[in-house]
Amino acid sequence: MTVARPDEVRRFNRSSLLRLLHIGGPATRAALATDLGLNRSTIKMLVDGLAEAGIVEERVPRQTPAGAGRGAGRPSLLVLPQPQAAVVLAVDVQVERTAIALVGFGGHILGRNSWNLHGRQRDPIEVVTHVAESAALLAGDLGVHPVAVGISVPGVVRRTDGYVHTAANLRWSEVALGERMSAVLGLPVAVGNDAEFGALAEHVRGAGRGTADAVFVSADVGVGGGLIAQGGILRGAAGYLGEIGHMTVRPDGRACHCGNVGCWESEVGQAALCRALGLPEHGPRGGIVAELRALERDSDPLARLGEYPDWLVLGLVNVVNVLGPELVVLGDLFTALPDAVVACVRDRVRERSIVSRALGGVRIEKSTLGADLKLLGAAEAAFEGVLGAL
Repeated sequence: MTVARPDEVRRFNRSSLLRLLHIGGPATRAALATDLGLNRSTIKMLVDGLAEAGIVEERVPRQTPAGAGRGAGRPSLLVLPQPQAAVVLAVDVQVERTAIALVGFGGHILGRNSWNLHGRQRDPIEVVTHVAESAALLAGDLGVHPVAVGISVPGVVRRTDGYVHTAANLRWSEVALGERMSAVLGLPVAVGNDAEFGALAEHVRGAGRGTADAVFVSADVGVGGGLIAQGGILRGAAGYLGEIGHMTVRPDGRACHCGNVGCWESEVGQAALCRALGLPEHGPRGGIVAELRALERDSDPLARLGEYPDWLVLGLVNVVNVLGPELVVLGDLFTALPDAVVACVRDRVRERSIVSRALGGVRIEKSTLGADLKLLGAAEAAFEGVLGAL
């Protein structure tokens, strides 16, 4: 039997403590000891070491319980993660725009920038160059130095090295994005599918927090999915997983850019939503969101959307039956759907899915992380290799 050495145990405990603070935020030593199953002296040693290194700070809570100070003893100090102790660069490459953010330990966004993509600006080399230049300016303004990078891309990505097999809506094919970005920035780079990173963000900081099995489904120009299984990201062979937008739901349907016919993406993606709303298929995203918000006030938003909710239900029933999640989180354009539409879709999925009935109903909720969703997911992917080294 192999026995762990004391230094290995210390590193494991330190990494576990850092992870807990990064995800859970400020906590007392007593709470940390309980959550980690460690004794008070071990927690004291770990916290003291992290405080000495400037990674955490201990502080009296701004608000103490009623009665504290009147015989109740000193209030427990909070252990607070220091955001600038470790900073990563998060990048969200979308079809129409790119956004970057510098994210500190604890998930705090310290600063951000974004720009629209037109024509040659979508070229991978141009994207890498612009990201590097913008990140250098932002880091200089904030006085920080990122130690790792996470990049979200709407495409099929090999997670081992960040190789983008295809990102059809960007017109990318066989792009060594991770290698190129790492060479330019001189930092380790994690590249992933945007829906996978969306699922990661929801699992760590959103609606999926504390949920062991969940699916994140996003609709933009394309439709993608990210999966949380037994508390961790499910990635499949080489990271190729979650292309639920390309499951066939309508064999006599429209031709898809992937080469298939009748993909779910063709029935519930941005173009399909535009058709349902009577908007030009290639109109601006802002116009779609504005129209959906106006639809919230309509007396019968379901009727206005025609058969669009039917196709949304059909795809979600398939997803729930195959994957059996506790929770389905709807992201991107789906978050703008009227609440009445989502409620109807939720009820119909529960009725039609045999797995949902067996589970007593699967929760279907809209994401609340907004435009920061993919940035937060990319940051978490970057932090995976950072926390253990602090």
